[in-house]
Amino acid sequence: MRILALDLGKFNTMCCYFDTAIRKYEFINASTERNYLTTVLKKYPADLIVMEACGPSGWIHDLCVDLKLKTLVCSTNEDAWKWSNVKRKTDRDDALKLARMAASNELQAVHVPVPKMRELRAQIKFRKAIVRRMNRIKNSIRSIFVNQGISIGRSLKLWTSGRSQIDGHRKAMDKCLSCEFWKGQLDTELTQLDALSLQRDATEKTLDAIGKQDPRIQRLQTIPGVGPRTAEVLVAAIDDPHRFKNGRQVSAYFGLVPKQYQSGETDRNGRISKRGPSLVRASLVECAWLAIRYNEWAKKVYERIYGKQKTRKKKAAVALARKIAVVAWAMLRDETDWSPEIMERITALGKKKSKEVLPVSTNHATPSSLNPSTNAVPNQAKKDSALSDAPEEKTPAPKKKNALVNSRRTNDGVAK
Repeated sequence: MRILALDLGKFNTMCCYFDTAIRKYEFINASTERNYLTTVLKKYPADLIVMEACGPSGWIHDLCVDLKLKTLVCSTNEDAWKWSNVKRKTDRDDALKLARMAASNELQAVHVPVPKMRELRAQIKFRKAIVRRMNRIKNSIRSIFVNQGISIGRSLKLWTSGRSQIDGHRKAMDKCLSCEFWKGQLDTELTQLDALSLQRDATEKTLDAIGKQDPRIQRLQTIPGVGPRTAEVLVAAIDDPHRFKNGRQVSAYFGLVPKQYQSGETDRNGRISKRGPSLVRASLVECAWLAIRYNEWAKKVYERIYGKQKTRKKKAAVALARKIAVVAWAMLRDETDWSPEIMERITALGKKKSKEVLPVSTNHATPSSLNPSTNAVPNQAKKDSALSDAPEEKTPAPKKKNALVNSRRTNDGVAK
């Protein structure tokens, strides 16, 4: 078997052509360009192309598919891909390690979305990046007014209907005096904020058009509390729902399962793993807080988990976010819309199964073990009769501390 391992870089790619039959390898330094890599793939025929998941791996995977080459895009987050105990790390070492681990089947393949889905993910990330930049600018504007001792309020309406209050203090930088630099700074920040607002609106308009044409996004919006932005994120992240076998894999993919530490008799669960896309987790938690207000099923689940304990509210919100992710995956898999009756039936069935799985305590007697004549447990009756026939044991008196030997006493008789 011949393996071509690619250690991808921004400008250059180190290729390792590995032959598993004779255990020999050859290194090729290539440029990370479409034409150059096409020449390398045709010059070095391989049975398997291996690369790590990164930015360029998407279009390189598509290039290999067009050339009808078997491709494996692996995850670098697995335990097999660790460099903590090595003394040297180079591009050649990376490529050779990729080839050797692929030959021994130690690499775990990751899902590569189609180009259309990758474009949707890019648009969602770009919109989120714009929102974060806008929040930084808003915080900077607030700090300007705080440093000048001017109160502008805390309401969100300040950036919409209350914008005139802020615009009254702005002034062009070339017209500011030496003591009015903060007004010029405010004008610059507001100009950038307005430009970002236009970019955000244009991006959301594009995403809304995509959502109206995608039945999967419309299906997830039938869940009370799930809006268009959350539905887009879930559809883009799940992509093909049939690649997950069960809901546990979905929860682990989004990093909403607890970490586990087990050694000997110690077995404890910690905080959530936070593996996978952080944007999806943040959207799910925000959706969970909104679903408590608008979704009766979500409200019951939240109240049951946190049990009226203030310290468990955030944990209950994260648990509800995990359940919403699993429900969304099931809806995409089965191609069904939200149904409150079905959710109530599933929740009731889950409670019934949990009660049946509970172990029976050995400290309490079951009705079948009771003696019908004495209406008492036979073993317990024998134990009570044996205790009644036995002689009563006296509780030993506590031992007194010995007096001090050879202690010198004063005239009052107190030990010195």
